[in-house]
Amino acid sequence: MTLIDSNLIFTNIEADDKTSLIDFLANKLYSHGNVKSTFKNAIEKREQTYPTGLPTGIIKVAIPHTDAQYVNQSVIAFANLEHPIEFQNMAANKEALKVSVVMMLAIAEPHGQVKTLEKLMSIFQDETLLKFLSSEHDSEKIYEKLVTLL
Repeated sequence: MTLIDSNLIFTNIEADDKTSLIDFLANKLYSHGNVKSTFKNAIEKREQTYPTGLPTGIIKVAIPHTDAQYVNQSVIAFANLEHPIEFQNMAANKEALKVSVVMMLAIAEPHGQVKTLEKLMSIFQDETLLKFLSSEHDSEKIYEKLVTLL
């Protein structure tokens, strides 16, 4: 079973800030029945304490997520952004990163996040793949690429 749903891949998203982007993706996950109504607040609260920005070279990534108790069905929502927005660095909370790619994790199994994060880290280490993910406008092409990797 794949964690990628073609209905949850969004390209060229205009977002003013991380809160508006998190709201957008969380609302999409909720409307598809993947998460509980409490998911959005839980993910926003977690982001304040445990930021999810990753300094992955030229193209920065964020992986907002929260605990399994807020999730109905495991899936990843993907967005590439029209203009980068700030997320705090996961490793250095005070450092802001200009993020271009966001993968919101909704993982229903408590231990499933670690496995998923390991797969994502291998994707994020591939600069060519990240360039593709950040600049591709065709959500079907992104889906086809991600479904083979996750």
